[in-house]
Amino acid sequence: MGQASSELHDQVMEALEEVIDPELGIDIVNLGLVYGVDIDDQGECMVTMTLTAMGCPLSATIQHEVKAAVAPIEGITDVQVNIVWNPPWSKERLSRYAKIALGIS
Repeated sequence: MGQASSELHDQVMEALEEVIDPELGIDIVNLGLVYGVDIDDQGECMVTMTLTAMGCPLSATIQHEVKAAVAPIEGITDVQVNIVWNPPWSKERLSRYAKIALGIS
């Protein structure tokens, strides 16, 4: 990953920190829901992520918010969200911040 693509990746991750899980009130990055961000040479961005539970009723809302957060970034031409269930999400993926906010030790 070159300097420019590394900076773009960092910008995408920062934007994703603005996407709040409506049920837990914490952003999807600190919840450990984002598994990867891939950006190709044309600026097409694929966000691979999971949700805290299969069949989450807010899946469409979260996907829309991910696209809305990332799309305005200069250099991004398209945003796709790939929801995966493997590996399954667990509390071990929570950041220290999220564990403190949720009262989990």
